[in-house]
Amino acid sequence: MIELKSAEEIGRMAVAGQFVGELLAELGDVAAVGVNLMDLEHHARRRIAERGAESCYWDYAPSFGRGPFRNVLCLSVNDAVLHGLPHDYVLRDGDLLSIDMAVGIDGWNADSALSVVVGTPDPADLKLIEATEVALEAGIAAAQPGGRLGDISAAIGAVAHSYGYSVNGEFGGHGIGRTMHEAPHVANSGRAGRGMKLQPGLTVAIEPWFCRSTNKIKFDGDGWTIRSADGSRTAHSEHTVAVTASGPQVLTRRPAGGATPADPTRKPAAAS
Repeated sequence: MIELKSAEEIGRMAVAGQFVGELLAELGDVAAVGVNLMDLEHHARRRIAERGAESCYWDYAPSFGRGPFRNVLCLSVNDAVLHGLPHDYVLRDGDLLSIDMAVGIDGWNADSALSVVVGTPDPADLKLIEATEVALEAGIAAAQPGGRLGDISAAIGAVAHSYGYSVNGEFGGHGIGRTMHEAPHVANSGRAGRGMKLQPGLTVAIEPWFCRSTNKIKFDGDGWTIRSADGSRTAHSEHTVAVTASGPQVLTRRPAGGATPADPTRKPAAAS
């Protein structure tokens, strides 16, 4: 069942979205050569607790995965793209890191992700990240009232193909609101003009993710971490978006001047 939200309910989701955007920007800035992934995880846990928010990830137990997820972030490095488990790993020069998080405040949830390069960027990694960000903006622009769900999927897929990337159809975006994962599924490739009609009040997480040279994936032994099947680099971008009568409203925008995909001048730093 798809629940359309009122303007007041979208406003409450926007409160959670603002916090998610701000915290993602912080984490993107903290991520640097020499920082341990667990420093990022504990930074996020502390900030979520201080805000009185709740992680949507903690104790999450879908059909895939091995046991409940006991972290507040998904941290995916290099060939890992989704659901990466935070672990004892120190970021190295040139690593491509995807940070994904979902948080609830007062019963309403928001979900977002970004990818950054720490240290010296590889132009091919910057292109890959750019593709996910351009695809995300294209998908958002297609989330127009009166349109169709396939319009979003087609817009994302068209950008991927224009950059020379193929699209995996197993994981994509999703509805969101009172829970992290609601209907509908938002595929990252599809046909415009197809699918459910987009109505004001629909809230979805749009999340293009691409692998550099494959559309096949594999799972780590932990049952969570998803990697490119051929070991190529990956990237992931995501926003929570509301369809309104006047057009799409992004609920998880990060503050101006926040984390960018790569900053060659970024120096090693410890998480606070």
